[in-house]
Amino acid sequence: MKKLLKRIIWTLILFVLLLGIPKLAGLFANLFNYQSFDPDGAYAWIYVHHIVQTIIFIIIIAGLNKYKSFDFGLGWGDKEAGKKCVLTFMLFFSIYTVGAFSTVIISGGFEHFPYPLTMNNIIGQMSFQLSMSGPSEELIFRAFAIPILSMLYKGRIFGKKVSVVNVIAAIVFALAHVRWSIIPFEISYSSFQVVYAFVLGIFYGDCYEKSGSVYYPMIMHSFSNVVMVGVTIIASFFI
Repeated sequence: MKKLLKRIIWTLILFVLLLGIPKLAGLFANLFNYQSFDPDGAYAWIYVHHIVQTIIFIIIIAGLNKYKSFDFGLGWGDKEAGKKCVLTFMLFFSIYTVGAFSTVIISGGFEHFPYPLTMNNIIGQMSFQLSMSGPSEELIFRAFAIPILSMLYKGRIFGKKVSVVNVIAAIVFALAHVRWSIIPFEISYSSFQVVYAFVLGIFYGDCYEKSGSVYYPMIMHSFSNVVMVGVTIIASFFI
């Protein structure tokens, strides 16, 4: 019973860190005015948000390593496994992208790029997706979360194809895409985006476990975001 209670408490603490620190980073990003160089709010706020949350988790990781030796996957690990994961993911995600965009365009459900199609907005958004989205979020939800969760949970599910730890990390990653506030109390989310994040999180986590490195999931994550945003921008010029 004590062991179960300890597991629950540490899981809750981890959830608070994984979901709370990005929220704090958002409050910090709110302190600045970006109108002079990002009048449409296309990229500056999210840049600051991701930089701040990354710095905080780097400090936490460094602090934990002073007390216990963790393998956070900050080396290149198994390069062959990592390369295979990345190339396979790129192939199948590209096929998915063609199918998904064809479907929404034909059905009339295409959602345009949410900002004016200026060079400033396009470069800002694309540079963020390429350089910050994958590195920041994978450091948090894979490199940090999975080693800590591995101390609390063992085993595999779905025919032993996916680890329990990977599923939990993917759930937290999906919940991170839910927008919420305490004062006033509000919760809003896109069901598709939450499910989409969970599924991609499983792929990223599986690659992290197979390769022993967070760099390959970072590449996969940035690739998927660059492709989706890039295709959306291109299509928005013509539709």
